[in-house]
Amino acid sequence: MDAKGRIHSVESFGALDGPGIRFVVFFQGCPLRCLYCHNPDTWDSADGTEYTVNELVEKIKKYGSFLAKGGVTLSGGEPLLQYEFVYALLKELKRQGIHTAIDTSGAVPLAKCGPAVQTADMIILDIKAISEELCRRVTGADNRHALRLLDFCEEIGKPVWIRHVLVPDLTMDYRELEQMADYLKGYRCISRIELLPFHKMGEYKWEAMNSPYTLTLTREPTEEEIERAKKIFADRGLTIK
Repeated sequence: MDAKGRIHSVESFGALDGPGIRFVVFFQGCPLRCLYCHNPDTWDSADGTEYTVNELVEKIKKYGSFLAKGGVTLSGGEPLLQYEFVYALLKELKRQGIHTAIDTSGAVPLAKCGPAVQTADMIILDIKAISEELCRRVTGADNRHALRLLDFCEEIGKPVWIRHVLVPDLTMDYRELEQMADYLKGYRCISRIELLPFHKMGEYKWEAMNSPYTLTLTREPTEEEIERAKKIFADRGLTIK
């Protein structure tokens, strides 16, 4: 029987979600509740549209002309929440010769998602915070599964991009960033760090869901603050984009 998954939406020409031009599949469902989430409409696992692997692959193949220099990125929500479907989809995309990436928070235990992680060509890991206390404050959960996933990628030589959102007065704490950079600098699997400035473009979605958005008064980081944050990682030999 063809595996089935629930998909929130797709983007056929993504330029920010992996190398080259990407077909991005946004999966429905997420176990985290990040305070700055710009897609809270992906949280509910029961929403979205149901696809089989074959249906989704046929949709992707229509854009094959540009996938040769890019690929497919599975994002969300949290794609690894649907780890069995993701694994089946990745195997088929691999059979088609299409480059694949998983954009994940690392919130799903490796015991469940390990085969999918191993099958993808690369992982884009969004580390919310390096300290467990701050991670719980930001997401409602700790970061142990994310850090274990990173260790696994190191063990098997899986290429990783790290992402981190800079939120003033929350995740843009320079001491926290120094601790994160010190933690990450020893990983050979990490090829780049992306520091993403906080924005409030998804605030209207929270309002539509009648969910309290606690960062209404939070400002965006300045260019100077972003450059200072980047320098922390660059000074430790990490590649910043």
